[in-house]
Amino acid sequence: MAGAALMPARVSPGTWRTNGPLAAAFARAAGRATGTVPPAVFTVLGRGRRTFWGWLGFAATLMPFGSLPRRDSELVILRVAQRRGSAYEAAHHRRIGRRAGLTGEQVDAILRAAPDPTVFSARQQVLLAATDELLATDDLSDATWASLGEQLDERGCVEFLLLVGHYRMLATAFTALRVEPDAARGR
Repeated sequence: MAGAALMPARVSPGTWRTNGPLAAAFARAAGRATGTVPPAVFTVLGRGRRTFWGWLGFAATLMPFGSLPRRDSELVILRVAQRRGSAYEAAHHRRIGRRAGLTGEQVDAILRAAPDPTVFSARQQVLLAATDELLATDDLSDATWASLGEQLDERGCVEFLLLVGHYRMLATAFTALRVEPDAARGR
């Protein structure tokens, strides 16, 4: 994964004083759930206090409360992480993807430049191809749109586009902010 691993963070993770007690408590709870320190996705983005809660509400409508099955959304998120070189998103969603039902072999394949299609269902292959095309061109060909429509209803197609765009935005933010993957929580 390309990324910011060797560069110092541009914004340090916030605390209850910088982010507010509710955002800090949320980040601590999320860290307990993921087995890490409070995740940077919440401690760093929480520093933008006014935007944090609106962003979190929007993000939650895509994952975990979206209409796409969690395994599908995690497949897409991991592919965005790979294509955008986001070590943070890859590490964070590697754990979540496994809990959502992706196998270790599938997660490893998604995070390769050219994943082995034999470890994926036809539906998953369509989602991966559509993700790659959307990230490469900011559009989908009519053929790809038709293939996506064979797998998802209209609501799912719209949600798919928003999911890819949202995680592209996060990957860009974490790369520019030089955010490192979350450390495992000490016991």
